[in-house]
Amino acid sequence: MNGEEYRVSITADPSFDGGAGHLTECAECQAYRSEIQVLDQQIKSALVLDVPELRVPDLPDIQVDNVVSLASRRFSPPTWLAMAATIVVAALIGIRFVGFDLQQDTLGEEILAHLDHEQFSLRVTDVAVTDARLNAVVPRDIAKMDHGAGLITYAQSCKIRGRDVPHLVIQGEHGPVTILLLPEEKVSDAEYLRGDNINGVVLPVGNGSIAIIGGSEERLGRIQERVLESVTWRT
Repeated sequence: MNGEEYRVSITADPSFDGGAGHLTECAECQAYRSEIQVLDQQIKSALVLDVPELRVPDLPDIQVDNVVSLASRRFSPPTWLAMAATIVVAALIGIRFVGFDLQQDTLGEEILAHLDHEQFSLRVTDVAVTDARLNAVVPRDIAKMDHGAGLITYAQSCKIRGRDVPHLVIQGEHGPVTILLLPEEKVSDAEYLRGDNINGVVLPVGNGSIAIIGGSEERLGRIQERVLESVTWRT
């Protein structure tokens, strides 16, 4: 079980006790589990309502002859449970996004989520994008980038945190390597991205940052140097 699978499981069921092996090795998932369990307790407390004693008002005399009998309708226990579960799930989703000051996805998590949805960019090829394409994706008013980073085989403008950013792919020693230019995402220190099949880093560069992500066997040291030498922020 990887981090994403564990977080999906614990979010769906805060009492989930699987993935113990992964949990012992992943501090991020340990923190996320604690957050979800605290949230679960807060929701349970919020659903405990202090209802005043019900008092039935005095009813006027009713002419029984003028009353029409209606068939009673009751919800079965499974129906009530389904309704209650729906309310709790809706509360979890709403609070996750707008309440209790919970931490949203980190920059690294959003980058990895974006790469999951754009895996078609990771093609092994020796065909470079044209200069016109590269200049369209990396406008001169954002950055200047030459071909010193390597063979650029993919260039696309993509959304990261609501901003258009250049998404590039170069060919590394062991396969395609993704480069994201993030001129408006400032980070204080390098943030390393690790996974079963990935090896990446988000580097602070001036007032922005650059993400470089390759396969687990890819050595990023030389690629980092070439990328940093080939990119100059214009903003």
